Amino acid sequence: MEPKIGEGEVEERKTEPKMRERKVAIALAFAGALPTPLPLSWLHKFYLGQYLWGIVYLVLAPTLLPQVACCLEGVWYLSQSDERFLEYFPKAGALVAANAKESKQGHDQAQAAQQMAIALRELEQLRQEGLMTEYEFEQKRRKLL
Repeated sequence: MEPKIGEGEVEERKTEPKMRERKVAIALAFAGALPTPLPLSWLHKFYLGQYLWGIVYLVLAPTLLPQVACCLEGVWYLSQSDERFLEYFPKAGALVAANAKESKQGHDQAQAAQQMAIALRELEQLRQEGLMTEYEFEQKRRKLL
């Protein structure tokens, strides 16, 4: 049985975030290995949901041990498959995903409020033009709100 046209696209979309999470963790790990004025070695740990280790890396930043560990972890992340990576780090990108979800909800709420405001303006215009009584206007306004 041949796959339908849309099935391959859905599978690609499901695997794409996994790949992105791993790539971001790899990039953050190698960025933490670079000598920078501000320590970046803790970023990949926070991204992976390992907050305690992130704090440990931040505290040990002056010793340069976290930079060595970041380099080794970056190589380790590169050597893993996406599935294996997600087994080890199921929380990868959780903070980013949570923020994106909250932002989408806020956008949806703003859109709903804007649509309600437009509907109220249209009702007010009908009332002012005399096409709707005050009683009808109040009923429909309360129904909208």
